[in-house]
Amino acid sequence: MTGLDLSPVKPFLDAGHERLADRMGAYAARELEGRAEPPDDATARREARALLAARGKAGVFAPIGRGDWRGCCIAREALAAASPLADAVFALQGLGLVPILLSGNVAMRDRWAAASVEGRAMAAFAMTEPEAGSDVASLTTRARRDGNDYVLDGGKCFISNAGIADYYTVFATTDPAAGGRGIGCFVVPADTPGLRFVRPQVLSSPHPLGEIALEGCRVPAANRLGEEGKGFGLGLKTLDRLRATVGAAACGMAARALREALAHARNRKQFGKTLGEFQLVQEKLARMATELTAARLLVYRAAHAADAGAERVTLEAAMAKLHATEAAQRIVDDAVQILGGQGVLAQSPVDRLYRSVRALRIYEGTSEVQHLVIAGLLLKEPR
Repeated sequence: MTGLDLSPVKPFLDAGHERLADRMGAYAARELEGRAEPPDDATARREARALLAARGKAGVFAPIGRGDWRGCCIAREALAAASPLADAVFALQGLGLVPILLSGNVAMRDRWAAASVEGRAMAAFAMTEPEAGSDVASLTTRARRDGNDYVLDGGKCFISNAGIADYYTVFATTDPAAGGRGIGCFVVPADTPGLRFVRPQVLSSPHPLGEIALEGCRVPAANRLGEEGKGFGLGLKTLDRLRATVGAAACGMAARALREALAHARNRKQFGKTLGEFQLVQEKLARMATELTAARLLVYRAAHAADAGAERVTLEAAMAKLHATEAAQRIVDDAVQILGGQGVLAQSPVDRLYRSVRALRIYEGTSEVQHLVIAGLLLKEPR
């Protein structure tokens, strides 16, 4: 693999994006494809920090800093194809930093933006709670105003980079009675007294995940992003921009799975001929390639709309994430089937992809939520 082939979506790209695709594809193949998967959670956490520093020095996070959403999709496709852990590190830099950039909080931008883009500071996005996953408006972490500060109390779970992040973008309610209209967003440095890493939550695919507690955690009011009670809208706007990149990561994993399946089908012989000569295998390969192309078209359509300055790309992003992640699950599963016993070996690339791709259908809005979002927007449109 010497580059990232995005020829199917060329109409959505500028010349600069095509050059970025070539560089990112070659870089990921050279620097990431040969890296062994971390054997346990502790090693994955150290590896994530190492990936952060190295990718920052290489300029991989630059598209996040400049709000280049097609560039972010290109980066995630390349990274996810080579290393799902490296892709996760990129995703969390985006999730943690983008609310700061969108909020217009100059002090927080000056403190964290360059450090995040250059890989000197690791971000985390702390929204999910035990009883508030898809239903974000029901979160119970409280932010109480106390003079020039806010005091945060509550707990967060399923937080990527929990325990290793340098700062957390935390969502908390300032007015419980107001529901979604009473949610604030705050930047909480990891060394803030009262912020505590509770425990890791270990996934089958290496990914630093865990719980944090906020216990009388005091942060300056200047750390609030946007107006009080406007955090929910800021979170939605962030997810609008980044959901398409989740679809891009899915495309990267699917593309790698298809590549592995094609290589195996060309070379593996059974009953006197290659697997690729069997019509049932050909049917799988044709479906895999078609679904991947359709997913890419939806992903880059959404990213193009965001780059063109659309205020909201909710419908486009939901369609992109829904189709790309669901299609990628099917593509990776077909690749495992084509590889047979080789596909379920622990060190097989497609086995790693099989364990990694599943989470994409859940985080940043489950597939079921995307269906609801899409249908809700369609029903609101005039006839």
